[in-house]
Amino acid sequence: MPRATSVLSFHLTGLVLFVLCTEGSARGQEPEKPAPATPAPAPAQQGTGGAPPSPDAFKYGSPPALAEGLTEEVMWPAATAEGWRSPVLVEWQRNFDDALKAARERHAPLLVSVNMDGEIASEHFAGVRYRDPVTAAEMNRYVCIAASVYRHTPRDYDEQGQRVPCPRLGTMTCGEHINAERELYDKYFDGKRISPRHIMLDLEGNEQYDVYYSWDTATVFTAFREGVKDWPEPRRSEDMPLEQLTQSADVTNRQRVEQLYREGDRATRRRLLESVLVAPAVDQVELLRMAAFGLDLELAQLARRALTQCHTEGAIDLMAEVLAAPIDATERAQLLAAAAELGVTSHRARTLVTLHAGLGVESDRIDRSALTELREEDARRSYSSAQRTGAVLQKLESAAEAAEARPDDVEALVALAESYLLRAEAPGLDPRMAKLLVTDAYKAALGAERKGASGPFLDALVAVAAAELGDEGTARTRAFTAIEGGVLGRGAAGEANTPEAAADEAVNTRTLLGARLGERARVRLLLSFAEARQAAIRARYRARAEWPGEWMSDVHSAYASIIGHPLVDAGVLTEYYDFLSWIGATERARGVLEDALARFSDDPVLHDRLRSRLLWDAGARGLEAGYAARLEREAAAVARDGATRTQLEWFAGYASLVAAEHERRRNEFESAAASYRRARGQFERNIEHFPDGRDNADHFIALAFAGEARLALEEGALDRATTAIEASVARRAASAATQDGLGLTPLATMKMLFARLQEAGDVARAMTVRSLMDSLDPALLEPPPTELPPNER
Repeated sequence: MPRATSVLSFHLTGLVLFVLCTEGSARGQEPEKPAPATPAPAPAQQGTGGAPPSPDAFKYGSPPALAEGLTEEVMWPAATAEGWRSPVLVEWQRNFDDALKAARERHAPLLVSVNMDGEIASEHFAGVRYRDPVTAAEMNRYVCIAASVYRHTPRDYDEQGQRVPCPRLGTMTCGEHINAERELYDKYFDGKRISPRHIMLDLEGNEQYDVYYSWDTATVFTAFREGVKDWPEPRRSEDMPLEQLTQSADVTNRQRVEQLYREGDRATRRRLLESVLVAPAVDQVELLRMAAFGLDLELAQLARRALTQCHTEGAIDLMAEVLAAPIDATERAQLLAAAAELGVTSHRARTLVTLHAGLGVESDRIDRSALTELREEDARRSYSSAQRTGAVLQKLESAAEAAEARPDDVEALVALAESYLLRAEAPGLDPRMAKLLVTDAYKAALGAERKGASGPFLDALVAVAAAELGDEGTARTRAFTAIEGGVLGRGAAGEANTPEAAADEAVNTRTLLGARLGERARVRLLLSFAEARQAAIRARYRARAEWPGEWMSDVHSAYASIIGHPLVDAGVLTEYYDFLSWIGATERARGVLEDALARFSDDPVLHDRLRSRLLWDAGARGLEAGYAARLEREAAAVARDGATRTQLEWFAGYASLVAAEHERRRNEFESAAASYRRARGQFERNIEHFPDGRDNADHFIALAFAGEARLALEEGALDRATTAIEASVARRAASAATQDGLGLTPLATMKMLFARLQEAGDVARAMTVRSLMDSLDPALLEPPPTELPPNER
């Protein structure tokens, strides 16, 4: 098939973020040159470029290039709206382990099918071939598994815990085909992602053929037929007893088990669960999920007992969900014990156990109450900023005199470094002067260390100075050592009562050694420590090594002590949110995100996280509803209090664009069209309030029109498609080569529409679309750099 490069396309803050998935073919050859983008008056002279077909594609009859007189749009026509609504008829297994087991159960070979959003042949296979009874019958002679890196639904289970099959590929959830792609990539893809691609494996998982880059569809179907010609018809078990059904990994038997539970009476449900308990041959995670979150408390308890006997990654996900709900303490302990057993081989299970050990526990290394009192005492001070600055200057002068008089006195050098840092925090100080003072503090602290000084307070001084100077590595290392050493924990009384510190009333009331630091320095120290802890947890996780639960407590206590300080910007809060989400502390992550948006209402990265969260919680409709509620609250605040208007309308418009794309993936065409219209309306209102942002808003309005054109094209409404694509180009022609979230560009829609109009004999509209393409800047017709050979980039 013609595309050698897979590109994941995501919008972010008015830009398109391209994540390159691969370059070249599986054998390391250069990426192909795409077919010419300039439209021709008739479908000819195209398809001569591109990477050569794989050896197996040649073996099964692929020509070396697209046949004369054909275009890609003719060879791989896009699915219609009706086609996308048709069910996928290929029986995909849920994971590779299941697929191998099912292949042995059926005594049938295994077929891996790789698919990619936006690539023309992949779109054809997903929207046409996998839904075609003849093609599906040939593929179902195999045990099939699909692989795709793209997510087409925000989540794999709905609010009732029911599976949400991928609307593009069917049977599998998006999480399943994404995980399958990762595993199959490591095993069979030779370091290259190519799509569409079909790989046949025998019962031991050995490769029999690998067909990709074929320049027709007949080659693929020939491979399907030739691959199984010496294999017997696969074995099927139509009347398998219930107890035997629960021991089968085959997707058809799994579906029968789940259907029996959904539709069966209580006795049948109990029998299914007891069968899983007595003979746990495979993990029936979906069955256990339905029971664990069902209304029957006894069956839910049986499911949790059965869950403790499971051994797969999917079971760990379910354990995490069950542990997040209120359950009996004994059952919680049993599940955590089961997860700990899985932790012998699964670092995800170890992480789950460690997370629950660390959540809800205060750090012993950070005295949050003491830090809070220090901030309050500082705020209550009666003397002015000028008086305080004078006191700091006097302290700095005394420290400098002491260091000069006693150059070998390490305590004097430490005091000098401390005074430099305090002076650098003075209100209104020129930033250049502040940097010089921090540099002097750094030199003084390191000088003291060379002369033999040591201890957590010195480490804290070095950490703070390094952080201010941009040396993150040193800052994190020293902050870690300082806080591990107790600089912000409770110390012995009088530990901070040096002669220099005695005059500071804030220190007299506390026993924190770190109280000698200024407020900014303490925040810097805690931030560097939190970053160090997060990095350590990630490193342990990636190394599949254990880490103490108290590390999680350290991270939370550090951030809780500094949130709200001006140094803690949107980037810091985003990193904290991402860490919490990654580690599985979902509820805490949500609270951090809401607090961050209250402070940084127009931060695009925070809104990116909000969109993802709303999609996960409630899908595309919930995404738009969430932004609609925020718009109502802002409008009320503007009308009632004269509050400043934010860019929320822009973000709401963008959210509607994202919602439309998710609805397109679910083949909800009417809802998608309505979402596109709402997106355009929000961007228009944003232009009214922020006219300087017109070009940016016009870009997304153009993409919305193009999205509507694609919907109309797939529904066969060529007149509406032509009108919408005209509106897209009129709004902003420069956006014609921009991919939307489905990997499609307005230009690609124009080309497909042009081919359809020609097929329909609608010459007038065909010439209209061709004129649109001819009017574009020629640079927009060139392939993106990711699709060029390395020497042409």
